[in-house]
Amino acid sequence: MNPELLALQARLQHRFANPRLLERALTHRSFSADHNERLEFLGDSVLNLAISGLLFEKLGALPEGDLSRVRANLVKQDTLFELAQALGLSHGLRLGDGEKRSGGHKRPSILADALEAVIGSVFLDGGYEPAAALVRRLYAGVELNTRMSALGKDPKTELQEWLQARKMKLPVYRVVATLGEAHKQTFDVECTVQETGHSERGIGASRRAGEQAAAAAMLQHLQAKPA
Repeated sequence: MNPELLALQARLQHRFANPRLLERALTHRSFSADHNERLEFLGDSVLNLAISGLLFEKLGALPEGDLSRVRANLVKQDTLFELAQALGLSHGLRLGDGEKRSGGHKRPSILADALEAVIGSVFLDGGYEPAAALVRRLYAGVELNTRMSALGKDPKTELQEWLQARKMKLPVYRVVATLGEAHKQTFDVECTVQETGHSERGIGASRRAGEQAAAAAMLQHLQAKPA
């Protein structure tokens, strides 16, 4: 393990039995076919479970809807980006030359995804308990209180609640196209409300960002319609 990974391992407070997992967690798709996207997928689920447990412990008196809103704010890209910066993840990222030149080591979507991948790598290496303990350490400096439920909702959450209030099905999201080269992709996402048959599109630097943009467009369309 190189010095940067050794230093990161120390900051994570987890000694890897399989160091290649940590290396893969920091590998962007622009660098290698053996990249971190599957670890990111796994880490996203582990993070949500660990945060849910933490909120149930700290803010268990809140209604389910409020707990969901607090969790959404804790696991959104902006929050993960800040935590990744504090952890110094950018120093260990493995990026392709084009991504390096375009400042990929500072891109919020790349750092947020890498942090989820790191959580996934700890889960695979040691199981749920070490991964949950890492999540708790990462969020130790974040004050959890009942006021957090009043934080602004993201467009996907707003759209979901708007539809549920009218007993309509949840929207369906679909990636229509992936644009640009591997080191600088944008995602064209379609959001469809089945009952109306109407679709809206959104573009973002990540799949999630594209979904949020499409949800915002759909919400604007629905709210502009006469009652």
